[in-house]
Amino acid sequence: MASVVQKVGKGGLSLHGLGVICGLTAGVWLGAAEAPTKLVNAGFSPFAISLCMVAGVFTARWTFPTLLKGTGYVFADLAEKKHLIVWALLAGALWAVANTLTVFAIRDVGLAVAFPMWNANSLIGLFWGRVLFRELEGANAKNISKVVVGAILIVIAAVMLGFSTIHGGGSMGQHAFRGIAAALGASLMWGTMYVPYRKAYLSGMNPLSFVTAFTVGELGTVLALTLALDGGVHSSAFQLFHMPGVLFWLFLGGFVWVIGDLFQQFAAKYLGIGRGIPLSNTNQLWGLAWGALVFGELAGADKQHKLLVFGGSVLMILGALAISTAVASAKENSSTNEAVLRECERYGLDYNRTLLAQAGDEFGGRDERRRWWDYAIVLIATGVFVTLGVRAVVPPLTMDLRWIAVLGIVLLVSLIAGGWSLWRRTRFC
Repeated sequence: MASVVQKVGKGGLSLHGLGVICGLTAGVWLGAAEAPTKLVNAGFSPFAISLCMVAGVFTARWTFPTLLKGTGYVFADLAEKKHLIVWALLAGALWAVANTLTVFAIRDVGLAVAFPMWNANSLIGLFWGRVLFRELEGANAKNISKVVVGAILIVIAAVMLGFSTIHGGGSMGQHAFRGIAAALGASLMWGTMYVPYRKAYLSGMNPLSFVTAFTVGELGTVLALTLALDGGVHSSAFQLFHMPGVLFWLFLGGFVWVIGDLFQQFAAKYLGIGRGIPLSNTNQLWGLAWGALVFGELAGADKQHKLLVFGGSVLMILGALAISTAVASAKENSSTNEAVLRECERYGLDYNRTLLAQAGDEFGGRDERRRWWDYAIVLIATGVFVTLGVRAVVPPLTMDLRWIAVLGIVLLVSLIAGGWSLWRRTRFC
């Protein structure tokens, strides 16, 4: 039965194909979420930027699970697997520390240098997936090569794309060492954060339930860091909350990031962290597209830098293709099922039911009715964004509106494709 569950999909879509679609969609949305971090150069502390973005993340995090499944479903799922709540909170805390470190890194060495460094998290995730969850065990040499080489190609491509935006001397300032250390620290935190992800999904938890607990950990940690290290209640973060014209863009960045992260969660569930995370790290390519096409970051770049863009883009596409075609064999799926069995025995879960849930098939179904408070949550979150949006002030940045429209269409198309694929195959399970 396990082998059938792994391979056969509704509407002809395999779990591997679904995971690939989710991973690539995650890259599109995560790449678009980085632009608001440019505000760090406007004099606000990294803690302030991080806290305000996470506030937007928190607002959006509760909206999507409520909208797609309802709070009754989410809390029933959490109640069944109480031990995973702690892991979700831990993952949120790791994310919060990593996100704050990235803002420090951007401030000290710039986005172009910092981004590829923290995107090395895919290699750390690949390591943890192999050591802790037996990913790639039983895979043939060809598939192992595809996954490992593909992940390395994506990291190399990220470095090339990052350095393609450095021209005119490429000076990183007097705090370069501190910025590099922050970027590498973020990579370690994010790479380790995927351990709770995989643990949750091997236990059959729905990603929508996991992120609901996850967001409590991330908001609480960022708030604690701000209070402890950024002047307490006098932090500039609390000044930003009185500046709705600026706050909207940070909330919007958090909103966009949440959509990308949800698809990344589903990719990790259906592909594992060794395959899913490198695919989502194609966000570097889309981040460059926004920077170069919308904000003109490559204006005046010489031939050498343009070659870096071309070469990095080709390598990233090749890396993604390699991972996308590394379909798990029956032997590798059997190894994954053994990892599921280990989790079931450790926490007293039903093995057959967990296998079905891990493959996106609900066993017995849960109540997905929407209560009045579900609609209230969605309305309040929508009201927050509308209120901030009406009072928003367009940042004083030169932007190409035509490319904003084009990339906006790409975001919409990827959302429809990814969302429809998830609904058709698993009903967002």
